[in-house]
Amino acid sequence: MTLLCLCFLWQTALAEVIKSPNGKLTLTFALQADGVPTYHLTYKGRDVIKTSKLGLELKNAPALTSGFTVADSKQRTFDESWQPVWGEVKTIRNHYNELAVTLKQAATDRTVRVRFRVFDDGLGFRYEFPRQPKLDYFTIKEERTQFALAGDHKAFWLPGDYDTQEYSTVTSKLSEVRGKMKAAVTGNASQTTFSPTGVQTPLMLKSQDGLYINIHEAALIDYSCMHLELDDKNFVLESHLTPDAVGDKGLIQTPALSPWRTVIVSDRAGDILESKLVLNLNEPTKFKDTSWIKPVKYVGVWWEMITGKSTWSYTNMDNIKLDSVDYRKVKPNGTHGANTAHVKEYIDFAALHGFDAVLVEGWNIGWEDWFGKHKDYVFDFVTPYPDFNVPELQQYAASKNVKIIMHHETSGSVRNYERHLDSAFQFMNKYGYNAVKTGYVGDIVPLGHHHYDQWLINHYNYVLEKAAEHHIMVNGHEAVRPTGLARTYPNLIGNEAARGTEYEAFGGSNPDHTTILPFTRLIGGPMDYTPGIFQTQISVINPQNKSFVHSTLVRQMALYVTMYSPLQMAADLPENYNKHLDAFQFIKDVAVDWDDTHVLEAEPGDYITIARKAKGKSSWFIGSTCDENGRTSNIKLDFLAPGKKYVATIYADAKDAHYEKNPQAYTIRKLNVTRKTKLAQYCAPGGGYAISVMEATK
Repeated sequence: MTLLCLCFLWQTALAEVIKSPNGKLTLTFALQADGVPTYHLTYKGRDVIKTSKLGLELKNAPALTSGFTVADSKQRTFDESWQPVWGEVKTIRNHYNELAVTLKQAATDRTVRVRFRVFDDGLGFRYEFPRQPKLDYFTIKEERTQFALAGDHKAFWLPGDYDTQEYSTVTSKLSEVRGKMKAAVTGNASQTTFSPTGVQTPLMLKSQDGLYINIHEAALIDYSCMHLELDDKNFVLESHLTPDAVGDKGLIQTPALSPWRTVIVSDRAGDILESKLVLNLNEPTKFKDTSWIKPVKYVGVWWEMITGKSTWSYTNMDNIKLDSVDYRKVKPNGTHGANTAHVKEYIDFAALHGFDAVLVEGWNIGWEDWFGKHKDYVFDFVTPYPDFNVPELQQYAASKNVKIIMHHETSGSVRNYERHLDSAFQFMNKYGYNAVKTGYVGDIVPLGHHHYDQWLINHYNYVLEKAAEHHIMVNGHEAVRPTGLARTYPNLIGNEAARGTEYEAFGGSNPDHTTILPFTRLIGGPMDYTPGIFQTQISVINPQNKSFVHSTLVRQMALYVTMYSPLQMAADLPENYNKHLDAFQFIKDVAVDWDDTHVLEAEPGDYITIARKAKGKSSWFIGSTCDENGRTSNIKLDFLAPGKKYVATIYADAKDAHYEKNPQAYTIRKLNVTRKTKLAQYCAPGGGYAISVMEATK
């Protein structure tokens, strides 16, 4: 027998195989001849991830990439159901087969465990570092986890960046990433790209033979955020961690765990959207009481500043120091949006239409000189401008059964925020605020750190924990992309972490943008996308701003269903809703918490149609969004209860509607339906439809 055959038999003998509960996915772990750990994933016999290497390079220490033997191996099956505090479904099943392989590196006497969990919808795996004498403290130079793909897949990607995700998604083959990268990197308040082929997660892929593959991470705790470096010759993706201020990629003390690396896969696009794999890989919440955490539908003093109609600042001063300016003695600019009388108008609007809360930005001193200076002491988070009466507004809001949402923009000055965090949350408790929108616009201070390095990851999670102590819900903007941590910290009710609606006032987003985000950004958790813009020509609000929203009015309504979030904003100005109260009725009616969800049809970059059942009610809501080409959507209502009759109110694009030429053209009609009903509905270019389905009363 030849040496080659002996090596093959030796390697095969070390291979371990587990399958998903339904048998469609197969995970194979094996050591290569030089003790390099590898894994291989197939779906229905087709390669999803070809044989790929595992391991980490360490700083000033031997690498954890080779020289391993298998010291132990265990398999188990786990099956439970759990109920989220809020979510897309009432109950989530967590069912997987697990393989835990303990690896021994004899030359260094170090141990690493790799734990694989294979679900019906994909794979999660992580590194575990037990407490041990020869591996107590270590610094990660780079993680070397590979995802070897089976071909030149179609990819929906963002440029890899340590500081922002606010780019337009590029759709291309993997082999085209390098050529398209330069144009894909558009300007941002803080950005640090690192490679002509580096991309972000969640990364959505489609193979030529029809497999949909999503690569991301779950449970990002005390670790650096992962990007993916593409070898565009061999189509191998490799993990690339965000460095800290001195270039290190993780300071680890054992025992320790890496985040889970996730691969969701199916031959049906809708399965990617319905997957709960990322949530299931996070730990259950440790909060004993979650009664204070409630989904929120809100309006706010925000869009008028985004469009340039109003300002965050109270004056037109510059070069200020908070502790040396008496705002009572300075000249107001007359454009400050967050004034008492104006906020009362929003409170009245919210109360009239049944909204839960009003977000107010620009209420606190410091906005004249907040950005781009790398200031440490930029805000104190407790001192209002002279025209914003905190006690009066809280009493007024309470009398209308409306909450005010706090706004904490940090300008990236993380140390300053942590310094003021206790007093800021105590201030919120004193005046009845139960939710805060945080912001991290600009470069991180202390300088050198990045929005997604380990130090910032720990900061974001620290804010969540401190907020929970004060029974405060958090909506984080410019923070790291979600990794399912809302299961562990259900007070994380919203995140931005992507190119949101605000960019429609900064030149616009591509018409296919909202047909992609659910397949990418939303895989890790909900987004505060701030939909609902009815006046899509921004010049009507601010004649100096020639941007327009790349969407029909009706699609803005559909986004409340397709862009899932327990925190949903009706982002437009009240006066624009008052012109279309018939259409605004859908935004008033649509739920923000759900018992059930069905993806009726989907193709990333082209269209998405989703039906959701309101929490604790018999009513359903359907939303559909499509790209710039338009289409006819064909759906069945077989998710409705047998034997019951319903009334569907269909908000649709008019025949001549178009996201650019005629965005406000819509129709509303009612239709009696049952679970046997089939619907064919036209969607205009950049449009869609929204349907409320209520049980018939007669």
